[in-house]
Amino acid sequence: MSKQVVFSGIQPTGDIHIGNYLGALRNWVRLQDEYDTIYCVVDLHALTVAQDPAEFETARLEAAKMVIAAGVDPTTSLFYYQSQVPQHTELSWILGTLTQLGSLNRMTQFKDKSDQGAANLGLYSYPVLMAADILIHHAHKVPVGDDQVQHLELTRDLAERFNRRFGDEFPVPEGIIPEHGARIMSLQDPTSKMSKSDPNQGSRILLLDDPDVVRKKVGRAVTDSGTGIEYNWESKPGISNLLEILSLFSETPVEKLVDAHADKQYGEFKQLVAEAVVDGLAPIRSAYASLEDEDVSRLMHKGALDARSSAEKFQVSVRQKVGLTGH
Repeated sequence: MSKQVVFSGIQPTGDIHIGNYLGALRNWVRLQDEYDTIYCVVDLHALTVAQDPAEFETARLEAAKMVIAAGVDPTTSLFYYQSQVPQHTELSWILGTLTQLGSLNRMTQFKDKSDQGAANLGLYSYPVLMAADILIHHAHKVPVGDDQVQHLELTRDLAERFNRRFGDEFPVPEGIIPEHGARIMSLQDPTSKMSKSDPNQGSRILLLDDPDVVRKKVGRAVTDSGTGIEYNWESKPGISNLLEILSLFSETPVEKLVDAHADKQYGEFKQLVAEAVVDGLAPIRSAYASLEDEDVSRLMHKGALDARSSAEKFQVSVRQKVGLTGH
């Protein structure tokens, strides 16, 4: 029996932090054992905001290296740059003709970014291209954070709409939502998600941060009034965030950590968290340092060739169904 297909993508926006790792990349690695996994650097999506071309080329390569360093094996998973597989954009156009404007108008991410003055057609149609990314490979499962659930629902709706109009073609994908790690919060504002766009560098720990930098950032993390180590997002969001991070890096349930460290002072507890993060990131930093740019570029080129071949097999059927065959 063949394995189900999992698809996910990551933007080449630099500054990959532990929120990205714990919420996505680490799960990508684990999914390789159970599924046929397909991952890509979604560079076309990244163009919805202005990019310096030279810096963008570097960011694309660095994102690919980070994914591989985190443990995604390009000989096991299909891994490539989205822009090098044109079937993504072809299918996106076809799906766009089935997408109601009302559905796109309800997308909260577009509303949020429009309020920041970043509105453009690419950003507006972003969810349709995301749907094409998933459906082009007939994916069955999609690991998503809670901020992407709305986009996955549109993908499911478009798959069903296409199948009803043109005949069965696409599996209707289901989400894989991690129980923990989907939402690591800022070290400086534990009520906000950890984000690369935060101007405060101390708000996030990057995967390539030097151990001493990690220790300083955790040491300066915002904590809560009172004392004691308690897991309560309402009254102690700062400590709860640190407990979540420690739990994920030590692979120890939060409840056990609370029992073991309930009476510790905040400073001592932060040292524990920092060392767990340093130890957890050490293999990634080492793997990244060992990767040669030329080798990674070759791997991505091969991945794109394989992805084009795989996507084309499915896209032939899509063209036939919508009447785009050559006669």
